[in-house]
Amino acid sequence: MSLPDAPASKPELTPKVAWLLAATFVVAVAGLIYELIAATISSYLLGDSIRQFSFVIGVFLSAMGVGAWASRFVGDALGGFVRAQIALGVIGGALGPVLFFAYAIYGAVGLPLYGGLIAIGVLSGMEIPLISRVMKEIGAADFRFENVLTADYIGALAASLAFPLLIVPNLPLMSASVAFGTLNLLVAGVSLYVFRDRFGRGMWLAWGGFLLAALFAFAMSERMVSAVDARLFQDEVIFSETTSYQSIVITRFDERYRLFLDHAIQFDSLDEHRYHEALVHPALGLVPDVRRVLVLGGGDGMAVREVLRHEGVERVVLVDLDPRVTEVFATNPDLVALNDGALLDERVEVVNTDAWVWAAEGHGDAVFDVIIADLPDPKSIALSKLYSVEFYAMVMERLSGVGLLVTQAGSPTFAPEAFWITEATLAATRNPGAPGAGLETLPYQIYLPSFGNWGFVMAGPGVPNEGRVPDLPEGLRFLNAEVWDAARAFGQDQLPVGAVPVNTIQGHPLVAAYQRGWDFWFR
Repeated sequence: MSLPDAPASKPELTPKVAWLLAATFVVAVAGLIYELIAATISSYLLGDSIRQFSFVIGVFLSAMGVGAWASRFVGDALGGFVRAQIALGVIGGALGPVLFFAYAIYGAVGLPLYGGLIAIGVLSGMEIPLISRVMKEIGAADFRFENVLTADYIGALAASLAFPLLIVPNLPLMSASVAFGTLNLLVAGVSLYVFRDRFGRGMWLAWGGFLLAALFAFAMSERMVSAVDARLFQDEVIFSETTSYQSIVITRFDERYRLFLDHAIQFDSLDEHRYHEALVHPALGLVPDVRRVLVLGGGDGMAVREVLRHEGVERVVLVDLDPRVTEVFATNPDLVALNDGALLDERVEVVNTDAWVWAAEGHGDAVFDVIIADLPDPKSIALSKLYSVEFYAMVMERLSGVGLLVTQAGSPTFAPEAFWITEATLAATRNPGAPGAGLETLPYQIYLPSFGNWGFVMAGPGVPNEGRVPDLPEGLRFLNAEVWDAARAFGQDQLPVGAVPVNTIQGHPLVAAYQRGWDFWFR
């Protein structure tokens, strides 16, 4: 009679095996963090986050494939893994500082961005094959694939959660890059210790030197951030913070303040009154008996300041995505002085959420006499959706029958095609009071020293006769009847040529038109 087969013995989880699995988790976290840092920095500096993230992910994954293939040529798997970690610590740690300094000095990041990504991707692609080979060499073949890949995927999940929730709100991107470079170096150091019988003094000395350099760089990271800010913004930086939504920088020179979001200027205190008076007062001055006003964007409170000049206003709802912007402009004494304490007024309700989400939620019977869209330029698909016919249709449901909506629409000089797409999109938006009909629109423009000619589009179920002068409050510094009359005139080279498309969430002609216009003038 034959005896039953003995049960297969379970693989032994030795300290070396446990460390290799832990190292797999850690290096997966670091690798994905480098990818996210590169994509985030490039989207901050170059705009169009969808394009930047797509390019970065594609290049990084392709490079990882090359690294996985190239790992077969590494004779010493353990030595190759340790050297890869040291190289990742140096290249990955330097990625953030190099990108920011390259942009500050040369105004371009393409070469260091994709060169660094390819190098990091190749080195990251080598990690799993090399760790699997080390597992086999130390007699832990049963741990080679399933457990290694599980640790790798869990590490990727941890990184994807930690980046927006923990890293971005608490660390400048340059500091985060250096910190995770240091993490790769620590993985190399622990590996050297666990397998100390396999390495000589030379490897230890090289590792120690790079680790000391990384720690010094991390200690100096705040100074590096200040140096880049000084180079990028020229004036004194009085506030700089990266939130989960954007990079916020506020500068000061004497009594002049400027706000930058994702390194793009939003206002200059020398001439912001021109912009905000032109944005707010024509609509409020043409609608009779304005009591309720909705402001989308405009977290700096400047548009709200102008709204509150109208004595009949009883309620203002400000919807802005980033709570840090509204908090700073409601608490910093210098900035509160700029908006006349508008965000502290008891008539003002601040709602920190995405404008699209707010519009889609309904909000019961909330109806507004004037809706003001003071949103960032549509330089990405994420922003372009806030200039789409679908978004305007939702917002119009909140507008009274005699009310008006007004939006900033970019420059009709630098990006005329984008300007007229915004106008055409509003004109194509369904009219709640006349099913099957679109909205009436009234485009106009003013001159801003900081930006050049800047345009706006007013729209509603019915727009007052073009010859009517808005009822303007007293004390304005720029807008008057003569300026309003001139604002409605456009030069021949600003007018649309041919058919103008409508911007929708299914197709975004506005983004391409915006980029073509600004690239033609400034790149």
